[in-house]
Amino acid sequence: MRKIRTGDNVLVTSGRNAGSRGIVRQNIIDRDRVVIEGVNIVKKHLKRGRARQAGIVEVEAALHVSNVRLICPACDQPTRVGIRTGPVGKNVRYCKKCDETVPQPTA
Repeated sequence: MRKIRTGDNVLVTSGRNAGSRGIVRQNIIDRDRVVIEGVNIVKKHLKRGRARQAGIVEVEAALHVSNVRLICPACDQPTRVGIRTGPVGKNVRYCKKCDETVPQPTA
């Protein structure tokens, strides 16, 4: 079970974007990376394509998942995430600060 999922509200803890908050747009599981809305903006040089013009475009680059922390919806604090068996027998995520279960993201 992944501790950070698409749609989660996260805080960037290290790097040049430390302190930035955003919502996870994409989760690249095989490389342990996440793309966050409005964070880690880089300039990318693109060739002319069939439906696009050539030029320099600003895009969001991926960050390693270890550099972000989930923001708990209950206590609104950046926290570590634990996993335990829920009441139905499925694994659920929980906040290690307030011990509340973290609901599934709606995205």
